[in-house]
Amino acid sequence: MTSGSSELLLDPLQELRKKKLTELANIRKRAEQKSRREQVWFYATLFFAMTTVSTGTSLLFLVPLYVDPAISTLIADFVPQPVTCVTTRRNDFTGLFNCSWSSCREGCTSDFYRCTHIYVEYTENATDIEDDQSFKIHEAVLLVNIKGCGYPPSVRCSNFTSKYGILGTSFPCYYSRQNKTVAMYRYERSEQVHTIVNFFVIPFVICIISSVTLCIMHCDCRIVQKTSEKPQSPDEQNSDYTISTKVDRMAVECLPTCSQDRGECSKQI
Repeated sequence: MTSGSSELLLDPLQELRKKKLTELANIRKRAEQKSRREQVWFYATLFFAMTTVSTGTSLLFLVPLYVDPAISTLIADFVPQPVTCVTTRRNDFTGLFNCSWSSCREGCTSDFYRCTHIYVEYTENATDIEDDQSFKIHEAVLLVNIKGCGYPPSVRCSNFTSKYGILGTSFPCYYSRQNKTVAMYRYERSEQVHTIVNFFVIPFVICIISSVTLCIMHCDCRIVQKTSEKPQSPDEQNSDYTISTKVDRMAVECLPTCSQDRGECSKQI
């Protein structure tokens, strides 16, 4: 009897212990899953936040250095086929007031006190001349690019001036249809388009996608329509007002009798 009763007591305890262990194991699994989900959420947030900040910051530098000159070059509408330019003049100046522009300058943000002005002559393409006009020789300033400045290694002013600054030098160049007094020694439209796409469109799209993803992850972007409360009808307002007024009147009428008989007063209310 004693051994049988002890076994009967142990079985429920073992089952209870197993049940508790199973519950603890399930809680631990849920905690591990939650911690992994939180880690993934944290690293995803960090990645998209760093992407948004880096692309937004890069646009601040890429737009003035690369995108703006490329857009200005496309707006100037240079001829696709080169013409022959001949260097006619070269002037070297010193001083801030004499150097309002330069054919080539290394660095586009700082003031410059030495500058070189190179002038060339060219003849327009036959496609750009109207029927009632003859071939006309134009004088233009030669620029290393549309801004007349740049940064090494793409822009080397010493090589540029030594090659194109010698009087009588002839070389192929491209002039602007919008301003025929501006010419460049090198121009490729596809290069300008690639610059705009690589240095503006792609970073801008990445920045927008990262920002929208962060908004979706951490903000409730759903549009919730506010349910407007149904206004009470005049009958309901009058009924409530009538009931409350009736109760108040009964209480007022009951006040003189309350001092005499409190039980009857409570019954009347």
